[in-house]
Amino acid sequence: MEHRNLIVCHECDLLFRKPPRLGGLVARCKRCGAGFKGMHRSGLSLEAICALTVAALITFVIAQAFPVLRLETNGITSQTTLFGAVQSLWAGHMRVVACMVFCSSMLFPLTELLAFLYVLVPVRMGKRPSGFNQMVRLIQFVRPWGMIEVFMLGVLITIVKMVSIAQVIPGPGLFAFGALTVMLAIVAAFDPAVLWEVCDEMKVFRPADVPRPSVSGGRFEPGDASGSPETGATGWLTARHAGLLACHTCGLVQTAIAHQPHQHCSRCDSPLHERRPESVTRSLSLLVAAAIAYIPANLLPIMHASSLGRSEDDTILGGVGYFWSSGDWPLAVVIFVASVMVPMLKLTVLALLTLTARRDSDWRPLERARLFRIVERVGRWSMLDVFVVALTVALVHFGSFAFITAGPGALAFGAVVILTMLASHQFDPRLTWDNVRCAQPHPDDAESARVHSSVASINSNQQTLSTSDASS
Repeated sequence: MEHRNLIVCHECDLLFRKPPRLGGLVARCKRCGAGFKGMHRSGLSLEAICALTVAALITFVIAQAFPVLRLETNGITSQTTLFGAVQSLWAGHMRVVACMVFCSSMLFPLTELLAFLYVLVPVRMGKRPSGFNQMVRLIQFVRPWGMIEVFMLGVLITIVKMVSIAQVIPGPGLFAFGALTVMLAIVAAFDPAVLWEVCDEMKVFRPADVPRPSVSGGRFEPGDASGSPETGATGWLTARHAGLLACHTCGLVQTAIAHQPHQHCSRCDSPLHERRPESVTRSLSLLVAAAIAYIPANLLPIMHASSLGRSEDDTILGGVGYFWSSGDWPLAVVIFVASVMVPMLKLTVLALLTLTARRDSDWRPLERARLFRIVERVGRWSMLDVFVVALTVALVHFGSFAFITAGPGALAFGAVVILTMLASHQFDPRLTWDNVRCAQPHPDDAESARVHSSVASINSNQQTLSTSDASS
């Protein structure tokens, strides 16, 4: 049974009555502060998002087709495109790193844009395209792995680094990547989970008797909560206690079917789990592997430079020292934060989250939830050094005069980035709140009565969503 007038927080499993979806407002959980899936359209209409997606696709082609940078020194010229950087890594037997750069800066952003366009055009015509569920799930899967903005910052750092050895001339691809970064940031503000709600609102897919929340004065008015995050939220009810399951992909709330371990969402066909299976074990295993790879990532050279018969190895900390000693201390700080502090922060925070979840601890759940969101947001920026290496290797090919190749440290560092991102994706944030006291249904109630009484209670008393102004 579906409960389309309910919504569940995907981070703390708290159950709410669904608020109205209003442009410019973001619905957030009052207990953990997480934003709700499928409730935010970034203030732009579907027509605007569709037009922006077309523009981003055209800009993407331009950015890939034209050189990003060109170097000139002693009458020798070298230039590269993004695909040329991937080819240089592949030819230098750093094929794993080449695949990382190709997927994060070319394949995944292009896949997201094409899938978005495939879905948006028919939806705006009032039709549901074939393979709709698969396409929206694909958008949600590839979005965290697209890193055009990180690549753009890597280009800027490469420019500063190359100025000391050659004349750097920006190419058309650089300006195209700058425009593409802005466009993708706007597109990324649109939650693809909204598309399921849009299709449900079409007459052919939406039942006529689905209740709609009321709007007062153009704003959603939050109700009262009988508890607070600081005191343990003794009056709140979770989906697990109500016998409900929320789809982690589209957000639809459904009744948990007893003795059916492989239940699927009735709307998007994704597997439903009360909690992600083996979440702590998988996260901890990936975390240990990342911690092991972090040691050679900092000790081994990420680049080998050869100039006039003289060779020099460059480590991550060596690059930080180079920028600091040359007076570019802002770039030194950026590289140190992105390449040293962020991976260490991710390892420390994920270790804290997995170990406390493994011990079923209720220690400071709100602070742990905030740390998890920080790790999710900053984890991608650790790819900065990998992009700098790719561009530098592709650009510095001046025959016997000078050339640079990637070192084994680049592979180890790329592995750290991928493993920590996988570890955070495998971790189920609801485990942080499972031992925080919430309202419990009476154990003698039957299953159906328990579900319906819980839902009725939520609908009448627990309208506890908070809204805040969202930046467009």
